[in-house]
Amino acid sequence: MRGFIFDLDGTVYLGDRMIDGAAEAIRTLRQRGDKVLFLSNKPIADRSSYAEKLTKMGIPTEVGDVLNSSLIVARYLRKTMLPGQRAYVIGEEPIRRELLHHGVHCTDRAEEAEVIVLSWDREFTYEKLNVLYQSALRGATVVASNPDATCPLEGGQVPDTGTMIAALETALGKRAVVVAGKPSRIAAEAAVERIGLDCKDCFVIGDRLETDIRMANEAGMHSVLVLTGVGTEQEAEAGPDRPRTILPSIAKIVDL
Repeated sequence: MRGFIFDLDGTVYLGDRMIDGAAEAIRTLRQRGDKVLFLSNKPIADRSSYAEKLTKMGIPTEVGDVLNSSLIVARYLRKTMLPGQRAYVIGEEPIRRELLHHGVHCTDRAEEAEVIVLSWDREFTYEKLNVLYQSALRGATVVASNPDATCPLEGGQVPDTGTMIAALETALGKRAVVVAGKPSRIAAEAAVERIGLDCKDCFVIGDRLETDIRMANEAGMHSVLVLTGVGTEQEAEAGPDRPRTILPSIAKIVDL
């Protein structure tokens, strides 16, 4: 038995279009007894919506089959925040709901918060950037959902949480953010715990070298780059995050 940990955007689908062969490949893996988990860095939707989307696309999926960066942040903060500490969120409603569901004490006053949660926010403004900057200056811990600079969609890409991290760290002049999503050890441990297998028995399949492939390599899992999203074969060969396997698409994963 092996575990297959799939990224979603750029790997299983692009926007609302399923990658050709994805449903058939995942069905084959399940039928032969392998375990399948979906791990997304995208924090702007609930896990239930991902499960519903995959199911409608022909990949029957339970909520428990999905991990995303919002859930990973919530579990991380529940373990690390001290009693009485509060979090201020720069992000959208799904991550707020996940934090509240896990009992993370949130506040609407950034100056009262010991932790600032930074996530993809499509209404990000200069005012929010300044709140983030001033909070970091006074010593608040900044925990980001994911480091992705962009998110791939059908027809192009849009800015993601990584652009906001870059703005903060440029202003501060130093690295200052704890990342909970891929490629962090936090995300790798969450995925392995959920799938219930050793790292050596797991494959991570994704389109992004600096998140999917780096996480797999650093955690001792088998890294598989698919060429249907952001990463290219040329970048893989020239860069530091080299996948063990490169495939044209998820459809070929059954051949490993």
